[in-house]
Amino acid sequence: MTRKKFPIIIIGLCWLLFVLLAVQKHQPEPSVWQTDTTDVDRLRTGFVNPPDSARPGVYWYFMDGNLSQEGMMKDLESMKQAGIGKVVFLEVNVGVPRGPVDFLSDQWLVLFKHAVREAERLGIDIVLGVGPGWTGSGGPWVEPSQSMQHLVASSTEVTGPASHTLNLPVAKPKKPYFGEGGFTPSLKKQWEAFYQDVAVLAFPTPATRHPLPDSDEKALYYRAPYSSVKGTKPYLFPASPDWAGMNLAATSRKNVVDLTDKLRPDGTLAWQVPAGNWTVMRFVSRNNGAVTRPAPMPGLGFESDKFDTTALNAHLDRYVGKILRYVGPRKPGSSGGLTRLHMDSWEMGAQNWTAHFRQEFIRRRHYDPLPYYPVFTGVEIESRAISERFLWDVRQTAQELVVDNHANHLKRYAHRHGMALSIEPYDMNPTADLELGSVADVPMAEFWSKNYGYATAFSCYEAISIAHVNGQAQVPAEAFTAERAEAWKQYPGAMKNQTDWALAAGINQFFFHTFQHQSLNDSLKPGMTMGPYGVHWDRNQTWWPMVGAYHRYLSRCQFMLQQGRPVADILYLTPEGAPHVFRAPASALTGDAFIPDRRGYTFDGCAPGQLYRATVKNGQIVFPGGATYRLLVLPAWPTMSLTLLKKIQSLVKAGATVVGCPPRQTPGLTDYARADQQLRATVVEVWGGSKEPVSPVRRPYGQGFIHWGGAVCRPDTQSLYPTYAQTAAVLKKAGVIEDFVASVPMRYLHRQANAYDLYFVSNPSGNPVKANCQFRTTRGKPQLWDPLTGHTKPLPQFTVSNGYTTVPLQFDAYQSYLLVFAAETERPLIATLNVPRITATTPLTGSWTVAFDPRWGGPPAVVFDKLTDWTLNTNPGIQYYSGIATYRQTFDYPASRRLKNHRVSLDLGRVNQLAKVSLNGREVGVVWTAPWRVDITDLLREKDNKLTIEVANLWVNRLIGDEQLPDDGVKKNQWPDWLLTGQNRPTKRFTFTTNRLYKNGSPLIPAGLMGPVTLVEIDL
Repeated sequence: MTRKKFPIIIIGLCWLLFVLLAVQKHQPEPSVWQTDTTDVDRLRTGFVNPPDSARPGVYWYFMDGNLSQEGMMKDLESMKQAGIGKVVFLEVNVGVPRGPVDFLSDQWLVLFKHAVREAERLGIDIVLGVGPGWTGSGGPWVEPSQSMQHLVASSTEVTGPASHTLNLPVAKPKKPYFGEGGFTPSLKKQWEAFYQDVAVLAFPTPATRHPLPDSDEKALYYRAPYSSVKGTKPYLFPASPDWAGMNLAATSRKNVVDLTDKLRPDGTLAWQVPAGNWTVMRFVSRNNGAVTRPAPMPGLGFESDKFDTTALNAHLDRYVGKILRYVGPRKPGSSGGLTRLHMDSWEMGAQNWTAHFRQEFIRRRHYDPLPYYPVFTGVEIESRAISERFLWDVRQTAQELVVDNHANHLKRYAHRHGMALSIEPYDMNPTADLELGSVADVPMAEFWSKNYGYATAFSCYEAISIAHVNGQAQVPAEAFTAERAEAWKQYPGAMKNQTDWALAAGINQFFFHTFQHQSLNDSLKPGMTMGPYGVHWDRNQTWWPMVGAYHRYLSRCQFMLQQGRPVADILYLTPEGAPHVFRAPASALTGDAFIPDRRGYTFDGCAPGQLYRATVKNGQIVFPGGATYRLLVLPAWPTMSLTLLKKIQSLVKAGATVVGCPPRQTPGLTDYARADQQLRATVVEVWGGSKEPVSPVRRPYGQGFIHWGGAVCRPDTQSLYPTYAQTAAVLKKAGVIEDFVASVPMRYLHRQANAYDLYFVSNPSGNPVKANCQFRTTRGKPQLWDPLTGHTKPLPQFTVSNGYTTVPLQFDAYQSYLLVFAAETERPLIATLNVPRITATTPLTGSWTVAFDPRWGGPPAVVFDKLTDWTLNTNPGIQYYSGIATYRQTFDYPASRRLKNHRVSLDLGRVNQLAKVSLNGREVGVVWTAPWRVDITDLLREKDNKLTIEVANLWVNRLIGDEQLPDDGVKKNQWPDWLLTGQNRPTKRFTFTTNRLYKNGSPLIPAGLMGPVTLVEIDL
């Protein structure tokens, strides 16, 4: 070391120390339940003014090079103002002309760093997808040798005895699941050229061929999207014991000859062929055709190998690592910025090979897979049952490699850089959804807008189950994803019912799909879109200035539903094996496929990997994170590993109650004869025998019980579990009452902490209802916390009996409440009725002065003699108007009408679609859902009350009106010349969007304030 170098080294060491301290400071803290909360006042404070951590998020999408610094700043500032606290950053290529900023270029990095710094300033979290596009982890830097691969084979028939020099062809790659249209010419050339020899095997050609059914699926060549492709199996049944005697001219493993060392570089092989007819198979690895999708053009490339950490490291270094090195450490003390990495829904398809697959298989399964390679292609070795067992081992090994070498490796990488990892573990996932998702710091779901997409409620119950079992407080969801028919039709009020469904299911962090980055001039609205997809949740929406009220409602609910721990009675164990989609029995749910609600006994699903952490306390199954369950329900599944069976045995012996029939054999080939024998012996010990009882029986074992036999062993329709009635009967016989009962259909969620019980209750009907609600708690007097207003009040009318607190409640259409039961001394509150009485109503008659925005074609001022639908107006500027219009009227309110303990609300009647109310120059609030009222008591004057109501409708009508004019927008995926050159538009269209979804004459959507507007006097 010289003196000249010493200062440089010191500087370097200081910088390293700074980075390490910054990383340590921002290490992701586990999001766990706060079950030791004792101060309900603290809970109330968070409810009234939710912290930033409870704010909803958005998918912040960028379209292939269309980025601007000004647009980013405006996007983020509008999010902050509207109550958005998180973004998932993804750049894609969906239906928009390319922009000038190449993905990952120096200019791109400057803009991304700017976004990060702005997010740190504003306290907005950025969640970064782990690859370009939305689906995986890859890019143009991924070499074919480090991409997702398949093991494929060519077959050559030969007859002996004879000496042959065989020319063994290279098998073609499997057709990409999404076709070859995603390839660039360069990628297609690489896909066609790449292969690596793996093995050459020969075996006597069977006299008759009986290909293994569905071998392409079972051998993980393909995995279709479960959510969108009809007929996709949620799981693959393992080998049945009934197949043990089936041997349809299968090839004996002993007759498989390894000729690998005889293969020459030119693909020829010299072999002294024994007598008989022989099949020679040349096995090679080929790329599976999965590319980053829908990635920006500079980010288009192969998906990285999901089995190999070396391949993943190479990808991360070129993508996430490059970004992190440029952006630098998070700003000290910042509550925002880069906080998480994200794996979105699995859409890369399946792989079944990697360079070290054979070694990994031997290490994990304890036998050599080489003689069984023909089974990959559907050739049966030994027997149907043996071949199926082998493919189970292949899928299990693949799952373990994905979990260990991809998901867990990503998690460790994120943690090293001070971030957490979230995972949407569903759709084309070739592993078990719950096993993959349980790796995440933050398991995540996706639900589509009802009537505008796919029924993916199952993914919500999967993520919710993972989080509950793991003891994780946050359960986010990609929310209200939509297809082209949505077309700006949705708004908060239309989404209220599905919002409350998701909250009652257990989703407590919404990420709206999608907030499209607006890089165009602010005069061009609605502006940029993500092709035709997503609910349009961005600053160019007509109603965006009012959306904060909906976000405040969400934030209150999300804050509350992240507290305490969830209460559930039933734990459904999923079987071992992959792929697997968890589906609870249909009878355990009520409602339709899009928004199904749990019944009175709630449930979670549990992966086998999670169950190993369970213990038993007071007869209940308990997990380290605090989740407890009264019943463990087994799947109707023929196989179970001896290790899992022993775990279940230990739980029952310790006092657990288990519902379900025993397995019949172990899966896989690993020492299966001995394992099957031990399994049968354990089944006899625990269940008392393997012969199913004719009627359900309750068998004691150790300190616990096994319920099985009869209808208990008959799974519900399209499920692996007993019907809800069978499971509920077990709980009722044990003296466990339902968690929630109501006199009319209601949905609910129950959470619990040491100091309180918390219920979220929602009316799923579009009509007002009265309900007697029974809550399974006797902890304290009920309090109603209204998330719409932030008000809390005691509920004096209730009864306590038979373990229930019964509370009479009244709900408006789709209305919801939080009820808190706490054994605390309540703060002094005005004694109120459960349901306040309306004592008088006074309609506001007379005309209204209405001002429209001329920039969007409306008249600056008109008089409405009565409140009517804008679309029925003869003035085209009103008929096709989209935006905000302001209604004004003046009224009196004599002092003689003021009564003690009375409040006065302004009821707007029917509103299309949102309204902001001001009285006497003071903003009162935004009305976006029932009961369509705001309290105006404190602002009322005797004379000349100046009422202002700003009403926002949707973009739909103006878009339709503009279709009467020539199109001057995007054509053939090219920006119009007037936009590129900064010239005036050649037409008089008011709107501009990158995706046309309407035609001239399309139906208009009702708009404006319909009323009647009424003063409502309420006796509290």
